[in-house]
Amino acid sequence: MSFSIVTMALRRALPAVFLATLLNSASAKDLLVVQVAPLSGPQGVTGKAVQAGAKLYFDHINAQGGIGGNQIRLLSRDDENKPEETVRLVKESLANEQPVAFLGSVGTNNIEALIRDGSLARANTPLIGPLSGASSMIGAPATYVVKATYRDEVESLFKQLGQTGQSKVGLVYQDDGMGKDVLNSADNASSKYSIQLVARAGYERNTLKVENAVDSMIKAAPQSIFLGATTAAAIEFVRQYRQKGGVATIYGLSIIDTQQLLAKLGPALARGYAFSVVMPLESKTTLPLIREYVRLKESAKDANLTARSIEGFIAAKALVNALKQGGASGPATAKALSGSKFDLGGYTLDFTSSKRTGSTFVDFAMIGDNGRIVQ
Repeated sequence: MSFSIVTMALRRALPAVFLATLLNSASAKDLLVVQVAPLSGPQGVTGKAVQAGAKLYFDHINAQGGIGGNQIRLLSRDDENKPEETVRLVKESLANEQPVAFLGSVGTNNIEALIRDGSLARANTPLIGPLSGASSMIGAPATYVVKATYRDEVESLFKQLGQTGQSKVGLVYQDDGMGKDVLNSADNASSKYSIQLVARAGYERNTLKVENAVDSMIKAAPQSIFLGATTAAAIEFVRQYRQKGGVATIYGLSIIDTQQLLAKLGPALARGYAFSVVMPLESKTTLPLIREYVRLKESAKDANLTARSIEGFIAAKALVNALKQGGASGPATAKALSGSKFDLGGYTLDFTSSKRTGSTFVDFAMIGDNGRIVQ
């Protein structure tokens, strides 16, 4: 029996309102967005935070009827922060599900593995909001970074330290692609701004083995320490360093979740911790973007919404802009993103140049008395 005959029969048998709902739901198509990221282990908190931020905005759009009547469905898969798993799960999703986009993968090594594999480029399906500011992300095919690079962060920090006369700096870094990018950036910026790197100490990727790094910094006694670390390792470093009497000002890379750090360490140990800001803080309520985020967050009451969630929220908002331009497939979404510029409410993403990430915004803030953020 043809679809038109079935429709005519339904029109006779069913009330008009119910029939319209039924037919619309039958023709509606989910717009699938896939997140491949760590949802367990030391980096699990980051993957879940980004997932929560993206879901917050997608739920808001879905409650308004979705995009052209189509609902956005976010599917998250745990790669356990293993690059080979990231690649396998992305390729599996491309083959079986044909998502309109990927969102919020975590880790420089993981994303570099995806770029080398080339599966996203071959499928012309975008990855938006990958959580890495490594230089290798700039201009990578099908990769749309929504924040400044680590190089931008280090450059801004060392310039500021040079201006304030702090010439002796220690560097703690994760021993992987991210850490090496931070280390190279620090080497370049230190000579430019008359900074002396008096100590460098790495720690093993995806672990909390920071004891040697703590001892190195205690021995070298720098005026400031820059942490090119992930959240869990950064928290452990700050804890051990302060407990051993370390007094240097600690500056953390933007990827470190300050809400988690404050919650785990408490206001006393966290006081004086400074950090890069590459996305607007929740306190920046002069921005329409932040007012929207805070309003939706208060209604959602999701325990996984942390300081890192704004990155997922921004990536989701940029993706929705692309989907509204007709991104009903991976290639269509990539076309809508490429060469575009989006004002998301006081935070602009500019994908018109392949020589930079979507944003170059960098600022700094510090945890003050009673856990208050001072910018």
